[in-house]
Amino acid sequence: MLTLYSRATPNGRKIAIALEESGLLYRVHAVDLSKKEQKTPEFLSLNPNGRIPVLVDDDAGKGGLLAVFESGAILIYIAEKSGRLLPADALARIAALQWLFFASGQVTHTAMQVHWLVRLRDRNKPTPHLADYQAELRRLYGVLDGALTGKTWLAGEDYSIADIATWTWIERHAFHGMVLESFPALADWFSRVAARPATRKGYDIPPRND
Repeated sequence: MLTLYSRATPNGRKIAIALEESGLLYRVHAVDLSKKEQKTPEFLSLNPNGRIPVLVDDDAGKGGLLAVFESGAILIYIAEKSGRLLPADALARIAALQWLFFASGQVTHTAMQVHWLVRLRDRNKPTPHLADYQAELRRLYGVLDGALTGKTWLAGEDYSIADIATWTWIERHAFHGMVLESFPALADWFSRVAARPATRKGYDIPPRND
């Protein structure tokens, strides 16, 4: 059985959405970040970096237990285990992986910086680099818009973990001060991902009321 240790944040939602798409059976352990549960010895034994999400597979082969951390690695693990969300064709697979790494290394990092700086701004705290990070995030939106022009999904014809990894941070576009309508191909793609049943269900796993 798979166990997802998570909270419904952009990075946590990536995994819940992928699990819903995959058809794999899983259970959820909601991590209370406000109580620093992700810093407990028990959690650190699963992820020494003390961050969510973590996926634990208690049947990872030869009767072993495997804890996978880092959302990009977890997404690949889900795709490999389910046989879904990554193309079988080698070239299409590389296309999906390169956009997954772009999402994990570029989009996630920049959007996260904007996210926390906006929160500081809203608490009347100094945010000297907010405009710089917003400009970089806007540039990344342009890269994605160009990549999606004339395509349905980032890897071409196949919906993949690259789309999932990107979508959950683009979903915060309004909060981050981005005008999605300025990027028509990206906006159309965003709506296609949002309309998928797995996206709608996975978005609220685990449920949160804050």
